[in-house]
Amino acid sequence: MKFDELGLSRDLLDAIANAGYTDATPIQEQAIPHLLMGRDLLGIAQTGTGKTAGFTLPMIEILNAGRARARMPRSLILEPTRELAAQVAENFNIYGKNHKLSMALLIGGVSFIEQNDKLNRGVDVLIATPGRLIDQFERGRILLADIKILVVDEADRMLDMGFIPDVEKIMKLLPPLRQTAMFSATMPKEVKRLTESYMMDPKKIEVAPAASAAETVTQRLVMVNGGIREKQSTLESLIKYNSVKNAIVFCNRKRDVKSVDQLLRKKRINARALHGDLPQSVRTSTLNEFREGKINILVASDVAARGLDINDLSHVFNFDVPTHADDYVHRIGRTGRAGREGHAFTIATKEDSKYIKQIEKLIGNEIENTEINYISKSNKDVAIKSIPVTNSFDKDKPTKNKKRKSQSNKSDKQKKERKNKKHNNEKTENLETGMGDHIPDFLNR
Repeated sequence: MKFDELGLSRDLLDAIANAGYTDATPIQEQAIPHLLMGRDLLGIAQTGTGKTAGFTLPMIEILNAGRARARMPRSLILEPTRELAAQVAENFNIYGKNHKLSMALLIGGVSFIEQNDKLNRGVDVLIATPGRLIDQFERGRILLADIKILVVDEADRMLDMGFIPDVEKIMKLLPPLRQTAMFSATMPKEVKRLTESYMMDPKKIEVAPAASAAETVTQRLVMVNGGIREKQSTLESLIKYNSVKNAIVFCNRKRDVKSVDQLLRKKRINARALHGDLPQSVRTSTLNEFREGKINILVASDVAARGLDINDLSHVFNFDVPTHADDYVHRIGRTGRAGREGHAFTIATKEDSKYIKQIEKLIGNEIENTEINYISKSNKDVAIKSIPVTNSFDKDKPTKNKKRKSQSNKSDKQKKERKNKKHNNEKTENLETGMGDHIPDFLNR
């Protein structure tokens, strides 16, 4: 369906056209008409389906009539991370360029003074993370009595990050008569309870099965037998020999983000780390450089797993298997967006078997195992070998150990034979010179 069939104004259609879009995605096609009518809405959609425009476009249309008052925003968009909040703000600026609507971004890591100045002037759209919003409210810097539209984005991610109590606290501070839209990739019990408690007869739309992976993403599982070093070597090979244009490497822990980043840089791979301990200014500049192609590989914790809209991301690598199956879907959803082809590789050990099984149960498919190329350390010219990967987590490998033991015994035997041969030669030479087995020290100098 075309955007001009959805009941949007000409100014908004012009902004959409200038952004290069003509056709609405399924989530936009279903969500926009209901939100324009003022209905509460529950949207279930996998990441990368265009749901941000699905709620920002009707919000701009509705808010076009009216004026904001000081410290009393007219609408609120809640996001679980700073990066998602910043991305929504970018979308608002793109689509709202023909409207005189004001917007404020309320996130951590940014100066309170700048945020307070915008709030004091009055904003039509407030985009915030729960923690910073509650902080500003408790300081008396913001009033929530004039909120007419509430959007809770990535609700299941809010749950994973422990923000549901904060979201519920914020909802209780808002006027009961308002329009509420909630978007989520999955529907856990806590998220469902929120919809039942704080939404009025919401229209439910679902454009893909909950927690499904995009069909355009080729998923592969690469098993390793060793520890961190073998995983690092495997990752290096996957990046170097799979025509990787740009990629995100996901790690479960921040310390692994740092070590993998250092490894890739040491191997002259253009990589940069992104995790929660970095200052907001560094995180923002890193994302911008990655979008602009100045950085090819982004090594990230799950802070980057949701909502990052990177144009034509070719690969996603799971250096660690995520312990929550939902996170797997969100991670690999960074590639294969908007119908493009994408590739996702997951590096796993035998200890990860239970997590892989949970992921496969959630997505309804087995992840195909693949062969990998690795760098042989014994060859200075860097030999590439094709290694088949077993399909089973449970097979032991006694043959490999036996082979190593046999090779070790063979090596020891050869050393002994060479030593005996050398000794016999020396003995024969000494007998011929008449010196016997005892050679004066000075003759050996």
